[in-house]
Amino acid sequence: MAGSLTELSAYRFGRAKEELQTAEILFQTARLRSSINRSYYAIFHAIRAVNALDGFDSSKHSGVISHFNQEYVKTGVFGKEASKIIRNASALREQADYEDFYEATQEEAADVLEQASKFISAVGEYLRKKGIIQPCDM
Repeated sequence: MAGSLTELSAYRFGRAKEELQTAEILFQTARLRSSINRSYYAIFHAIRAVNALDGFDSSKHSGVISHFNQEYVKTGVFGKEASKIIRNASALREQADYEDFYEATQEEAADVLEQASKFISAVGEYLRKKGIIQPCDM
């Protein structure tokens, strides 16, 4: 079973990187709301990659995030900034997806994209140290 959890973690990290690339493309083509959405999902899949190592998943985003914060931020594996990045990306994604007449700014989209990239890098480093991914997979 441990092999399957590591494979699942690596797969989810791959999805996180793919979502980040999509967010970058959308940002470059001025699809700012969609870029924010994909930046959030890059972070979300990276969280799920870490949580997979515990055999944990949830059908609710709040459950996935709560587990990560409890097991990895509160314990100091990831800094408190990680929790702030998640909270900010989630709030912006909700605005971009659900608020009528919301116009994302280039600054907001650039900020969440930069924060997502930082988060993905931190998770990639963590997974590399755990032997889940190779340096070339980061």
